[in-house]
Order: sequence, then C-alpha cells, then structure tokens
Amino acid sequence: MAKIEVKNLYKIFGSNPQMALKKAKDGMSKSELLETTGHTIGIHDASFGVEEGEIFVVMGLSGSGKSTLIRCLNRLIESTAGEIMIDGVDVNALGSDELRKLRRKKTGMVFQRFALFPHRNVLQNAAYGLEIQGVEKSEREERALSVLDSVGLGEYSYVSPQQLSGGMQQRVGLARALSIDPDILLMDEPFSALDPLIRHDMQEELVQLQEEVQKTIVFITHDLDEALKLGDRIAIMKDGKIVQIGTPESILTEPADDYVKSFVYDVDRSRVLTAEHVMSDPGALVRKSEGPRVALRRMREKGFSSIFVVEKERKLVGIVTADKAVEAVKNQKNDLADIIDTDIPTTSPDTLIQDLIPMAVEAKVPIAVVDENNRLQGIMVRVSVLSGMLRKVDEE
Repeated sequence: MAKIEVKNLYKIFGSNPQMALKKAKDGMSKSELLETTGHTIGIHDASFGVEEGEIFVVMGLSGSGKSTLIRCLNRLIESTAGEIMIDGVDVNALGSDELRKLRRKKTGMVFQRFALFPHRNVLQNAAYGLEIQGVEKSEREERALSVLDSVGLGEYSYVSPQQLSGGMQQRVGLARALSIDPDILLMDEPFSALDPLIRHDMQEELVQLQEEVQKTIVFITHDLDEALKLGDRIAIMKDGKIVQIGTPESILTEPADDYVKSFVYDVDRSRVLTAEHVMSDPGALVRKSEGPRVALRRMREKGFSSIFVVEKERKLVGIVTADKAVEAVKNQKNDLADIIDTDIPTTSPDTLIQDLIPMAVEAKVPIAVVDENNRLQGIMVRVSVLSGMLRKVDEE
C-alpha cells in the first residue's frame, strides 16, 4: 500500500460545484466550463500514489492545479470528489478532531512564504508545532534545537527571524515542519522566493537531509530543473489534469505529449541522464581463455581497434588492442594474459553523464559500464558521453 493514495480527485471552484462536476466528467474542458458555468476546475480526475520515503514532485505552470492539489491532501482545501488515503485512512472522512491530529502529527507543511512569527525567536518558531501539540516547554525546545542543528541553524536559535537571510528563514520553516517528526512533508514551492544561488543551496540541503530523515515528501514546483534534481518521480500537471507521471529519466526520454516535450526541450540532460541511458552493447567480446587470434578475428569482423576481455558471467578483465594482438600472433603467443590492459576507465550504470565528461575527454579506449559485481553491462565511447548532453539524445 502506498503511503498516500489519491484516486479520481476533483476540485471545482464555484457556487454549484456538483453541477459543474457532472459536466467535467462528461468531458467539458476547463475553458469551456468556465465560459458556460463560471466555475473553475482546480483538479481534474487526478490519481497517483506516493510511496513511503519518496520525494514525489508535482510540477506545472501557474494555474495548473499543483498548489490546489497539495492543499487537498491535508484538507486545507476541501476536494469536490475523489479519494485521498493516507496510511489507508480516508482523509475526506475524518472528523474535525481526527483532521486536526493529521495536520499536527502526521503531516508537516512548508510554504513558499516563510510564514514565521516575527515576535518569536528562531527556536520558538521551530518549536511552534510542538507547542500546539501541548508538549512541555523543555522537551519541545530540546527537540526543536536538535532539528535546528540538523538544518545548520543551531547557533541562531535565539535571534529574531528578521535577522536571517531568506534561505535561513526558509530553513526555520523546514525545521518547524520537521520538529513534530511528521511522516509526511508537504512542500508548496518552498524555494521559489529565494535567489538562485540560495535556492540551489536549499535544494542540496534537502537532498542531504532526506538521506538522513527519509520522510515521504510531496514537493510542488514550477521549475523543471528543480523537479528533475529532487524528484524520485515527477507528476506534470496541465489545466488541473496530471498528464504524465514518471521518473526524471522517463520524463526526459519518453515525454507523453507535446506539452511535456515543451517542458523538457531545453533541459541539460547531462545532469539527469546516466551512463545506463547512453551506453551501447560492446558488439563483440573475447574470453580470457580464447587467445589473441580469436580476439583479432572478432575485431576484424566488427571493424574494431580493441576488444573487451571477460571471464565467466561476463566479469570484466580488461581490454586488448589490435596492435598488441597482432604482435602476440607474430610472436607465436597463444595466451591473452600478457597483453590485457587492466588499467581502463570504468563506471557504474547510475553515474550521471555530466560526471563522466572529464573521464571521456581523457579516455583512450571506451569506458566500460560495470555493475557492483564487475559484470560488463555496456560501453561508452567519447561521442556517447558528449551526445548525452544534446537535446535530441533520446532520438539518436
């Protein structure tokens, strides 16, 4: 069971949402519904699941419905129809007391605007959620201090929020959400008001923090680069509808329609795609026991100037060049062992292309892509790495 499960969710704004709901379900578009009824579709038949410990990013342009969606999850906005399940509990069926508990203990929310109390110091702001829960002062301050330390603000506990930079204020907001130790973090464009450099730093901090705390995070953004950097999976919204859900790699390489294609058109793919996406089959291999003549024959057949040498279960040994194989044959040698070059560049399938560029520039032979057991998965020639940076790599 997913941590969060959303099924056929609708939110319609207007005086008679049930009337408009029927028209939407009958196929009326967002613009038609607004023109004919004066109602606005915020969410149109959205369904998705979020796994425990996952960062699930929802992105789209202004008016796409992404902020409405996240507010429906904890009922800051009441949905018109559909199901929202958290840990198997129907959120829409909760009474006021149960809903209050959900917001205070199960979920934490971080907003775009920091929403800090100016009359409270940093520690008091971070401890606010615990105060609302009725936690005794010494305990809540101890817990809040611990969280402030984790976001790098322990030494600023007793200063006023106005004395902090924007990025530091947003860290206080994050600490406030984390102090109650929620299972789920709902983050509504939390970094969009920050300067680019501070925003980048906050993204890095969130990634590092998530490695430690492993929360289930629903993250809203309009920035595709941010979505690709943070998301385990991404949902792209348009006119209240989810048009595609997938991993960053699948969003880039298999866009569902022209709308998604327009989003990914100018993305620097080298920061998202990995060796696995651009590696190719070696074309030919030789076993260590087969000898230089076999190696030469296979190189001639394929037009190669070198060939990778493997052992049982395709475990990589090294590479043999045509020059060395020819010399071995001339010297009547039948063993490859003496001419195998074992000092060759290797990488794992999940290495980002951008991280392979320095290796590719220096490499004299193809880069071998190997798994954790040193089994050869594929190879990358220099052009494969460089083409991975290009916009049309998925079509090439």
